[in-house]
Amino acid sequence: MGTISFYRELPKPSTSSLPSSSSSSSTSSTSLTETVNGSHQFKISGYSLAKGMGVGKYIASETFMVGGYEWAIYFYPDGKSAEDNASYVSLFIALASEGTDVRALFELTLLDQSGKGRHKVHSHFGRTLESGPYTLKYRGSMWGYKRFFKRTLLETSDYLRDDCLSICCCVGVVKSYTEGPKIFSIVMPPSNLGQQFGRLLESGKGADVKFEVDGEIFDAHKLVLAARSPVFRAQLFGPLKDRNTQCIRVEDMEAPIFKEGFNTGVHIWILLLRRCSCTQFFLFSVKALLHFIYWDDLPDMEELVGSTSKWASTLVAQHLLAAADRYAIERLRLLCEAKLCESVTINTVATTLALAEQHHCLHLKAVCLKFVALPENLRAVMQTDGFEYLKESCPTVLTELLQYVARIGEHSVIACGYRKETSFDGCDVNGRRVKPRLH
Repeated sequence: MGTISFYRELPKPSTSSLPSSSSSSSTSSTSLTETVNGSHQFKISGYSLAKGMGVGKYIASETFMVGGYEWAIYFYPDGKSAEDNASYVSLFIALASEGTDVRALFELTLLDQSGKGRHKVHSHFGRTLESGPYTLKYRGSMWGYKRFFKRTLLETSDYLRDDCLSICCCVGVVKSYTEGPKIFSIVMPPSNLGQQFGRLLESGKGADVKFEVDGEIFDAHKLVLAARSPVFRAQLFGPLKDRNTQCIRVEDMEAPIFKEGFNTGVHIWILLLRRCSCTQFFLFSVKALLHFIYWDDLPDMEELVGSTSKWASTLVAQHLLAAADRYAIERLRLLCEAKLCESVTINTVATTLALAEQHHCLHLKAVCLKFVALPENLRAVMQTDGFEYLKESCPTVLTELLQYVARIGEHSVIACGYRKETSFDGCDVNGRRVKPRLH
């Protein structure tokens, strides 16, 4: 991190021009320039199959985030330039998100897989650069080496092991900001609005509406419900509001997956584990719904169901997502989607995937498809009751699943580059050479 300090003392006014009680003052500020660093390891499996794809064709890593920008590693098995006649492999790091004049330091490392630690490193870090950090002008701009390694030497080296290469890329995005003097220091407490509304729910004071769920009654407040859900707002205050606004009977809130699933054996493992009925999990989800409406946060799922089982918590989160979708509480729906993304397992993924399809949760659906499509997971998932339900209720999802399986079956995704950019072997476009070093 580089730091530039600036200090300026104000000129002292003449004593004759100011009252005798006046005093001189001075100010200072500090400009801080530093790098936000991050790294990504990219493993290329099946190198021998990648050869021959053609000059200028590349294998790309998944994008990764550093310093607020997305980046990707590009490996050219047959080289990037036609004049090299595929004699060299090329390696580049590219800006994969929108940005202009992004200044950064880079390090590309081809890892020695023999255990000797003699990695091939090309780095901006730890050395003085005559012209400063490299500047990427736009999305698709690259830094790297057209002649990264001679292919005949690479294929007989310790960098290639079991037909695999391992590449590590470090990125340091340059950030600058200025600090000035603080004229006050007041500690601001965090917002406790959710706690205040939560205590209102717990006390029941001022309650003017009741929730009836399978014979159990919960007190609530119309204005709070209406403020948090457009569906409750229409139900309680809209032109087509219910005749009886003193009691809300919550019925038929469950997604089809739960009504049909429990009859066909889905989640029987949870029922045996906790000896809970579907109605009890439905009741848990309604309690969690009210908790979120008032507290603006999810309850402790394990405490709610009285179990440390992650399976039971997952089931409540599935019910709660259906409730959030029905009552149009978007933040709750996203929280449930995120929680379910974190708890995908062999036993739950099929029912979660069906739920994601029924409630249009695109990110959750993608996570489930990717999980199921993995060769080590696919056979086990297909043997679950949930997969049978998935086939019957969401047949179109199976087509997408086949596409994911086919995609994973390929050793890499090959495409054309964003844009052509002139660069030199071992140099950036400004002609600055970065010498390789061996570790």
